[in-house]
Amino acid sequence: MRAAVFVEPGTVRVEDRPEPVIEKPTDVIVRVTDACVCGSDLWWFRGISHREHGSLTGHEAMGVVTETGSEVSSLVPGDFVIVPFTHGCGTCSACQAGFDANCRNGEPGGNAGYQAEYMRAYNADGALVKVPGAPGDYSAAMRASLLTLSDVMATGYHAARMAEVGPGVTAVVLGDGAVGLMGVLSARLLGAERIISMSGHDDRAALAREFGATDVVPERGTEAVARVMELTEGGGAGAVLECVGTNQSTQTAIAVARPGAVVGRVGVPHDVDIDAMGLFWRNIGLRGGPASVTTYDRQVLLDAVLDGLIDPGRVFTAEFDLDDVQEAYRAMDERRAVKSLLHVSDS
Repeated sequence: MRAAVFVEPGTVRVEDRPEPVIEKPTDVIVRVTDACVCGSDLWWFRGISHREHGSLTGHEAMGVVTETGSEVSSLVPGDFVIVPFTHGCGTCSACQAGFDANCRNGEPGGNAGYQAEYMRAYNADGALVKVPGAPGDYSAAMRASLLTLSDVMATGYHAARMAEVGPGVTAVVLGDGAVGLMGVLSARLLGAERIISMSGHDDRAALAREFGATDVVPERGTEAVARVMELTEGGGAGAVLECVGTNQSTQTAIAVARPGAVVGRVGVPHDVDIDAMGLFWRNIGLRGGPASVTTYDRQVLLDAVLDGLIDPGRVFTAEFDLDDVQEAYRAMDERRAVKSLLHVSDS
């Protein structure tokens, strides 16, 4: 099969690799129809974080089940499924609490290999999200929105849930990448009265406003804090979504929170230094991590997409064939695309 492979920082290419096989009775094999590039992929693409050379790439996909393990009971060949980056078993204590990203029955080494013609998905009954019908039953726009439910929409929603966004709240969203934009959309879905998007790019700020942002702050650092405080009459925000992971973004998120607020963190932290005493004296909560993708999809997000309440697929501003995966990564790395969609196979 054709599969995207990490060669070295700055280089991803498609190679011929063996098709995956059932390894455990709880596995399924999925023929991937669509995949995408995540902002977190750019950390290793840029050489900032380590990745094994020659490893398969990607952790967001959807497709059609082609084979099932002997213990899989909820899926059959032909089912259209979303494949989250999480692989929760659905039965351990973490999954039962709704945190399927922290499943106790995961596999070592994390998830990869979604940017390929076929992939093996483990813990299939607990992890995969079945979509009614077949891929061909949906428009391109709807399929794009369904694809976001493999990670990015659920991750933005996780930030909003961890920050305790609710009706009447003023929320600040740090980050205008795909996750940040999904955070804006999630804050709107959860009823925030005011949503302040921290965006310094006109195209992304415009999309943030279309997703529900009431205000856009282009400044950074102390100037950004001052602007948010001005907008909130000195009080700060009741909920803050940190969707970047840098030290500056984290410090800004904490600084714009009002006393008693919670900062929902979903940006993978890189060299972040947190002042625990500062949090203590201001009664600021800090919460978050990898998103509960399957949990949120099944509870809220799949129906919200199918019913037309949200249209997260608009975050894909560039589309590529799998063979053009290098350009898909470069487009995001160079900020020519908010998020790149990869067409892998026909429906």
